[in-house]
Amino acid sequence: MVKNSLDFLDREDDRVDSAAGQEFSRSLSLRMDTERPKIREDLEFYPVQSTGTTVVVVHDRLGLVEQGKSISPELYRVMTMLDGTRSMRDLQIDLMRQQGGRLISIEEVESLLAELDSSYLLDSQRYGEVRREIISRFSAQEIRYCSHAGLSYPREEEELTKRLETILASQEVPLFPNGRITAVVAPHIDLEAGKRVYSSAYQAIKGITPERVVILGVGHSMASEMFSLTKKTFETPLGRVETDQAIVMELTKAGDTIVSRDDFAHRDEHSIEFQLLFLQNILRDVSFTVVPILCGPLKGCLPDYSREKYRSIGRGFLRILADAAGEDGTIVVAGVDLSHVGPKFGHDMSASFIIDQSERHDRQLLDFLCAGNADGFWSESRRIEDRYNVCGFAALVCLLEALPPSQGHLLGYEILKEDATRSAVSFAAAIFTSIGSEDSKIRKKIAD
Repeated sequence: MVKNSLDFLDREDDRVDSAAGQEFSRSLSLRMDTERPKIREDLEFYPVQSTGTTVVVVHDRLGLVEQGKSISPELYRVMTMLDGTRSMRDLQIDLMRQQGGRLISIEEVESLLAELDSSYLLDSQRYGEVRREIISRFSAQEIRYCSHAGLSYPREEEELTKRLETILASQEVPLFPNGRITAVVAPHIDLEAGKRVYSSAYQAIKGITPERVVILGVGHSMASEMFSLTKKTFETPLGRVETDQAIVMELTKAGDTIVSRDDFAHRDEHSIEFQLLFLQNILRDVSFTVVPILCGPLKGCLPDYSREKYRSIGRGFLRILADAAGEDGTIVVAGVDLSHVGPKFGHDMSASFIIDQSERHDRQLLDFLCAGNADGFWSESRRIEDRYNVCGFAALVCLLEALPPSQGHLLGYEILKEDATRSAVSFAAAIFTSIGSEDSKIRKKIAD
């Protein structure tokens, strides 16, 4: 078991028993001076406190690592050494230092790597072949089937409808100034945890009849691309929704190198899926298409973390998107969360010590967002160097560039605290209305 992989470092003679492991070890021996073992970059690791001890839970969006798999903090520290820069001998020396100078043979290092590889934790040839096969199968599908039905929400249509109606009824209909609704910001956090904020966001758009909805989601599994698009039809327990393939093709062509070459990031991504559930419920009598856009982390693909560089690199893509967003019959939905703080998200202290500062940061960002102040929005993120991990930042800067002249109205803001990980996530709802359409007349009261 992966959880016990470090145990052999405390024994004198422990080896991988399987034939596959032995062969792997022999092949590593031949390359030990040049091999640079590397842990997979697409894995997520979360420290969790359980029965007085701390374990690190591994989350794999590909599903190759067993769901809920946990490893010891000691093994996690070893795995952090596997960054692709250390040779086998370097790793052997580092492990001996970590073990207080005890002699560790190269065979023991090979055994560790073999076990990690057998559990699909290494970025190895074995993992690469399986990943390519998974991507190929998904790419061949014409339907993007729901990935979270039965996990995050009911699989049956009737039960799901009841759940959504209960969520929507958890808050009164928010009030905000008149004007054509151009966009809505909603969370993508767990539906029950965010029910009041989801309610505020989606009750605000009851009664509209859009022909097209641009959905900006967060590409949690993306690393180096700014955007990921798909032409697939989306299916949920509430039915199917077609994509606007013409716009998707235009965006793909205009985006060129900043758009992912495949649509695999959409396979298990919930940030668009959750929005679609509410849209299908609210717009049940409306025929509409979607333009599904996942936005990747900008620090991974911008040589200069600035609005100027973002607009320069994304010029063609953003122009097409802005033209589409400005058309009558189109609204934009951004499914985003805000700050992620605490050990689960890389901080060395509990969220309780950070949350006051992160909330001030969130609210400053929301003020700039609602004012349509893109320069201020970028400056605030740069000021604190995104230390609070605002996962929706890329989607929100895209929203600011795409929207026609609009005024934002904050409808709700909450923070979910997760005791097991001593971490927290914040999220908000906002509605945007066009400027110049009887904006002074209040038809709905803005929530606090």
